Amino acid sequence: MTTLLGIFGDPVEHSRSPRMHGAAIAVLGLDAVYVPLHVRAEKLPAAVEALSALGFRGVNVTLPHKQTIMALMHELDETAEAIGAVNTVVCEGDALIGRNTDAPGLRRSLEEHGLSLGGMRALVLGAGGAARASVVALAHAGAERIVAASRTVERADQMMRDLASAMRNHASSLESKALASIESALPDMDLVIQATSATLNGGVDAERFAAQLPLEQLPEAAWVVDLVYEPRQTTVLRKASARGLRTVDGLGMLLHQGALSFEHWLGQSPPLGAMREALGFTSK
Repeated sequence: MTTLLGIFGDPVEHSRSPRMHGAAIAVLGLDAVYVPLHVRAEKLPAAVEALSALGFRGVNVTLPHKQTIMALMHELDETAEAIGAVNTVVCEGDALIGRNTDAPGLRRSLEEHGLSLGGMRALVLGAGGAARASVVALAHAGAERIVAASRTVERADQMMRDLASAMRNHASSLESKALASIESALPDMDLVIQATSATLNGGVDAERFAAQLPLEQLPEAAWVVDLVYEPRQTTVLRKASARGLRTVDGLGMLLHQGALSFEHWLGQSPPLGAMREALGFTSK
């Protein structure tokens, strides 16, 4: 019987996941398909209920359903609970297990580039889902100090309060700042993670966002990561590179969160090279 996989989203036509997972399925010679499924918010409960009836092994979940789908799961893994979002559903018989592979996917991506996150001091820009995944990834990896910065300190405070109980078994120091006041923290940072949508698609607003970041205050050995992957070389990464800092783009997180979903569904590691090539990002 053909294994059914897919992705829920609204919109979903832009998703790169079908080509990424389709390439892995083809290389491994599996009897499986991965399809995009356009699911509107009001139809989400019915779509989730249909998964078991239709024989799906699992689906990815993208905007705007990552938070609302949580209430429809029978079980949540620790990472999904901590982040407050599900990006992977695994169907175990009639039971639906909600997982989040964004945080471990980010960790794998950074470690692939040679970053050892244990003991690091990191600044996370943003207070949305990607920022939450970044904080969880850093804390689980043993980062010493994590500072979250948003346009208002209240949003950063709220995120850290939400995550504090989930992080209680980790020794990371959690702090909050307003984006406009990060300059004093930067000299002490080993890593900056840009986890907002501000650099998405480039343009004047993305240029302004990069211009306001005082990256010149970072130590010479610091790393700058932007989780946006379109464009792959964002305004923030260009500014960091001009400063001589080491950079990581958002492709790795996209790739590795997908690979982890694949492992949860099919119990085997996918061919990362084929998935990377299918994404169309063979070079910067």
